[in-house]
Amino acid sequence: MSDVHGLAPRRAALRLVSHVLDDGRSLDAAKADAGLAALTGPERARAGDLAAAVLRWLGPVDALLAELMRAPIEAKARAARDALRLAVAEVGALGVAPHAAVDAAVRLTKEERRSAKLSGLVNAVARRATEAAPVRLSGAEAAKAATPAWLRRRLVKAYGAATTDAMAAAQLKAAPLDLTPRDRAETARWAEALGAEILPTGTLRLGEGAQITAAPGYAEGAWWAQDAAAALPARLFGPLAGRRALDLCAAPGGKTMQLAAMGAEVTALDMSAQRLERLRENLARTGLRAEVVAADAREWRPEAPFDAVLLDAPCTGVGTLRRHPDIAHLRRESDVAQMAALQDALLDAAWSMVAPGGSLVFCTCSLLPEEGEARARGFAARTPDARPTPATAEALAARPEDVEVCGPLVDRRGWLRCRPDLWPDLRPGGLDGFFAARFDKPA
Repeated sequence: MSDVHGLAPRRAALRLVSHVLDDGRSLDAAKADAGLAALTGPERARAGDLAAAVLRWLGPVDALLAELMRAPIEAKARAARDALRLAVAEVGALGVAPHAAVDAAVRLTKEERRSAKLSGLVNAVARRATEAAPVRLSGAEAAKAATPAWLRRRLVKAYGAATTDAMAAAQLKAAPLDLTPRDRAETARWAEALGAEILPTGTLRLGEGAQITAAPGYAEGAWWAQDAAAALPARLFGPLAGRRALDLCAAPGGKTMQLAAMGAEVTALDMSAQRLERLRENLARTGLRAEVVAADAREWRPEAPFDAVLLDAPCTGVGTLRRHPDIAHLRRESDVAQMAALQDALLDAAWSMVAPGGSLVFCTCSLLPEEGEARARGFAARTPDARPTPATAEALAARPEDVEVCGPLVDRRGWLRCRPDLWPDLRPGGLDGFFAARFDKPA
């Protein structure tokens, strides 16, 4: 019997949270061995949602708990600490009834030997905290508290306080399920079959909680999951039918499938053989083809250059916090400079693989200019033959009537800059943070 709203998913959620906060593992990696196999599908989904809520709201949750306790709970009793966090997040962010969240927190605390003696404290604090949670986990101050201080400082410098606040609020909402159709001509058909909204760029958007593997079209590979912003960089190339394309840092394969669906002869390269297995599975499901190579893009060189090279470079990923809230707790400010150096090296390597008359599209899922605009400017400055080619709203729009709403996605330089606060009125709103720039090589 399923226990979707009982202790089983909550227990698993606490293990997930501990893996991230105490062990420094990503949430996706933690799900692989957090005892989720014994749960039903709905229970696993619930555990993931609960863990994501704790990680997404951890700043304001911890601030509230700190006000209600004389001293923090010691590390060895972390089960009690995380049970309290879960109770507050459930009530304040997910709308769970306070009595149910408090009862679960106490029961979970009693299950752990080193925390059991704190069950009375957990009961008292959880009751007070859940009363205050709906107010404290709302508004601009909560969004500020949920953003790491170093990240907020950099974003305010780049975008100003108002835009940073809007982005922070947007990233506290769970990400929707966006789908890219294999055949763009079939977009309307699949929108009707899935009950999806067609975004201005042609992406299909489902609501929260959709079960992807059970949805119409999944088995036959008619579409794949891909955030609306992540689906845009490949579009910057224009027509690719019959041309040779290279997708660097390709796994898990969303952009590889896009390039193949556009008619290109695709080579997909990634240094992680494990992640490439997922790419192969996605290609098999969709019936699309690509040559798959496990190698380091900084060292690998093709026998012949490519007409189109897409570099989705590794980055801090801070544009995807609504989708990956663990990133807020795993990244450090020092990571920015390290990632920028890697991006520069990959850009230079990628350019050497572009054929005369070909194009390079560089992109990252970061909101930080240091991982986007600054890298593109630096690359252009040290690469005299790299000609920046502006993106246009017309190229991004699915229909002529969508051109105007796509305009804010292109900055004054003609570079793609997506932000979480854009398109707030679309169900359920927002985009991942993404940057992309195209450079053409003379023939």
